Amino acid sequence: MLSVADITCRYGRIEVLHGVSLDVGRGEIVTLIGSNGAGKTTLMRVISGILPQTKGRILFDGAPLDRLPAHLRVARGVAQVPEARQVFAPLSVEDNLKLGAFRRHAADLPHAMERVYTLFPALAGKRHTAAGTLSGGQQQMLAMGRALMSDPRLLLLDEPSMGLAPVLVDQILDTVVALRKEGMTILLVEQNVNAALAIADRAYVLETGRIVLSGESASLAHDPRVREAYLGL
Repeated sequence: MLSVADITCRYGRIEVLHGVSLDVGRGEIVTLIGSNGAGKTTLMRVISGILPQTKGRILFDGAPLDRLPAHLRVARGVAQVPEARQVFAPLSVEDNLKLGAFRRHAADLPHAMERVYTLFPALAGKRHTAAGTLSGGQQQMLAMGRALMSDPRLLLLDEPSMGLAPVLVDQILDTVVALRKEGMTILLVEQNVNAALAIADRAYVLETGRIVLSGESASLAHDPRVREAYLGL
């Protein structure tokens, strides 16, 4: 579904991605792991159109994606759940969700909203609550729900467990698995490498802007380099 080929990206004069290539197959969970500053979030922003690449190509369902602005990538079926959630704090839960559906017909909104509330029951009773007053876990649910309101086919998840209690981490990752069972394709950046490898089909390891390892998650979980660098073993 997604093919990223030889992508480079700069912040000013500093090149932070150096010829990154990866593929995500339809219906897969693919995880991207690496240390802080490796370029994971930068790559997600390039794919979603927030940052421009300086070289390379991005194909989505075989068609070029890299020349489209971010809002048209959403229309094509690509949605990002950003790092640190970035909900619209003064707005209600419901208004945050409506903003995620800016490309959809008004008639679709009630069904889409109920789907989110079914997936995240903790949000259902807080429809009119300001997003900024929610707990960290509830804000993460809201950020995911907002992305799902666009009816994506590819979900880019950037550090969904960041700052959450272990029980909430399990809940969020269980939701990721449930979405895949519904047919969602997911590219996941996750600081909890052990948990990410446990739910993903395949993984890529990004170090200082370069892919250095890739393969099936089960194999990488037993790779000595991954175990030492990212699993503390």
